[in-house]
Amino acid sequence: MRRRTLLTGGAATLLATPAIGQGTRAGTLRFVPAANLGVLDPIWSSDPVTATHACYVYDTLYGMNARMQPSPQMADGHDISADGRVWRIRLRDGLRFHDGEPVRAIDCVASLQRWAAKKPFGQLLAQVVDAWAAADDHTIELRLTRPFPLMLEALGAVDAPAYVMPERVARLSPDAPLREVVGSGPYRFVAAEYNNGSRAVYEKFDAYIPRPEPSQWTAGGKVAHYRRIEWHVMPDSGTTAAALTTGEVDWWDTPTPDLLPMLAGQRGIALAANKPQGSLAVLRFNCVQPPFNNPAMRRAVRLAVHQPDYMQAAFGAESGLWTTCPSLWPRNTPYYTEADAGLMPGDRAAAQAALKEAGYGGERIVVLASSDRPLEYPVAHVTADLLRGLGMTVDVQSMDFATMVHRRTSREPVDKGGWHIFHAATLTASLCGSPATSYVTRGPGRAGWFGWWSNPEVEALAQDWAFAPDDTERHRVAARTGHIALDEAASIPLGQSYERTAFRTSITGILPGNKAYPWNVRPA
Repeated sequence: MRRRTLLTGGAATLLATPAIGQGTRAGTLRFVPAANLGVLDPIWSSDPVTATHACYVYDTLYGMNARMQPSPQMADGHDISADGRVWRIRLRDGLRFHDGEPVRAIDCVASLQRWAAKKPFGQLLAQVVDAWAAADDHTIELRLTRPFPLMLEALGAVDAPAYVMPERVARLSPDAPLREVVGSGPYRFVAAEYNNGSRAVYEKFDAYIPRPEPSQWTAGGKVAHYRRIEWHVMPDSGTTAAALTTGEVDWWDTPTPDLLPMLAGQRGIALAANKPQGSLAVLRFNCVQPPFNNPAMRRAVRLAVHQPDYMQAAFGAESGLWTTCPSLWPRNTPYYTEADAGLMPGDRAAAQAALKEAGYGGERIVVLASSDRPLEYPVAHVTADLLRGLGMTVDVQSMDFATMVHRRTSREPVDKGGWHIFHAATLTASLCGSPATSYVTRGPGRAGWFGWWSNPEVEALAQDWAFAPDDTERHRVAARTGHIALDEAASIPLGQSYERTAFRTSITGILPGNKAYPWNVRPA
């Protein structure tokens, strides 16, 4: 097999990058991300690779510890008024951006507003904010129309937190991706060495002051032990495996499943769970363009989906790497149940009948396929085969992921560059685990995730969940939310995966989490 034979040669010339002396190599970590870093803005994009990049360069007011409890990060602490309607958050002393400027409360306010315009939890918070203000350079003041009991969970959400950036950057429109990367995190982005499709470089930010607590998930002391971290984008998995085996790279974020048995047997290489809770794969419809603006059309496709077909195409036959998930609440999250499993019978005959009744008229269905995403590309073709089997006319359009990220923003008809379906294979379980954070169960229309599903009842339920008096009520609201979202099928769950990460035993300190966190990682 070609991937295996690559392990015997070619790796030595793999990293044709600017020369780095041997003395520098010891202080450099070489990392292979899951895919290309094509978008640099974690507020505009929901791409997991962009989110990993954001962990390096941005910090947050609050983080989440290993018990998934919010803890102060950039914040020194906070005070809440007796009526719960005024929050005053104090910044730690000595915080600086990578351009040398001090972090001020007004920077945080602008960052919160940009985050709240795009991220589901932020959108919930924004509905009750009367004023975002800076009381002084070190104090953020949020005045609310009613108490918001999940404030800290919102600001420190593991997958979509409120990243802090300078005011001049944060004030730019959230409807277009940022080009400038300036944060205050443990590593700074080296723009001069960024090569889209090939390479990204990060250098230790010497002015960063870690918190004194031990690092846990996104909280605590984010200590940068390497002077320099290089990302090397390698679309060919066999080449990456060869580079890891020979020590040309140190850490591979997400090896392809077919190479895991070989890597497990290699001396000097270790495997670990990448995202312990797993990842949800979904099919996403464009809900504003025919024919899938008709919920009956979407439901017809949902009836035919057989999740093992998708999971085996992406992750192979080994059951330990995936499982079915007949819900838009992933397994290992609080609201997962199989109460709605009957909505996904995997019945093609029923789907064909439903499609005919919905009035499908032979329209060309455009399916976007990310050719450089080894876990998403085969999934797109499973969908194409499924639709053809139902009698639909299918046009699979392949492109690199960076192109697809921009393409899926189009609301135009397909003859003007639009689309009908894309897939996301690695949405982290925690991101999809509550009505406050999940892109796939929210229905804010044009303010929401690409596909722009609109459902006022679901949006009202999200508010009910955020202000619920107890967990019993939250479970009731989540059950109703999950049922509506699966019934209307703006997104169809395709199964849940449990990827691995691979690294050389010459490094240590990799923390469990939803991303490849760079802090705490150091030479063994």
